[in-house]
Amino acid sequence: MSQEIERKFLVKGDYKSQAFAQSRIVQGYISSARGRTVRVRIRDGKGYLTIKGASDASGLSRYEWEKELPLIEAEELMKLCEPGVIDKTRYLVRSGKHVFEIDEFYGENEGLVVAEVELGAEDEMFVKPDFIGEEVTGDVRYYNSQLMKKPYTTWP
Repeated sequence: MSQEIERKFLVKGDYKSQAFAQSRIVQGYISSARGRTVRVRIRDGKGYLTIKGASDASGLSRYEWEKELPLIEAEELMKLCEPGVIDKTRYLVRSGKHVFEIDEFYGENEGLVVAEVELGAEDEMFVKPDFIGEEVTGDVRYYNSQLMKKPYTTWP
């Protein structure tokens, strides 16, 4: 069983000049039920199917399974997705021995920029880049599956 451990932060300031890679991502959800999401993603001409379980009490850790799919299959599965789509560019920035994934959102989530860092353990130390702002780990509003249902631009 694969366990995903990550921390999530809002972003402030410049991160693009520090990025060593970027890619456009479009994703939808076959199921966005809390505790069991099934995501279809298209990234760099490839498809992916991902299943995620419920987060633990801290919001840091949850089960994750992912499989690469042929692009044509991912495009077909996108037709089965719930209404709404997540459209974003992901930038990769090294900081110490970790890589931060910074997602800049478009469409109804325009204006939202979030950084995530994957860890090997919940208490693992990491170097925060200067663009890291408020921590939002465990805040379900920032889960992509929730941003699809209640986009950032609709928040009060």
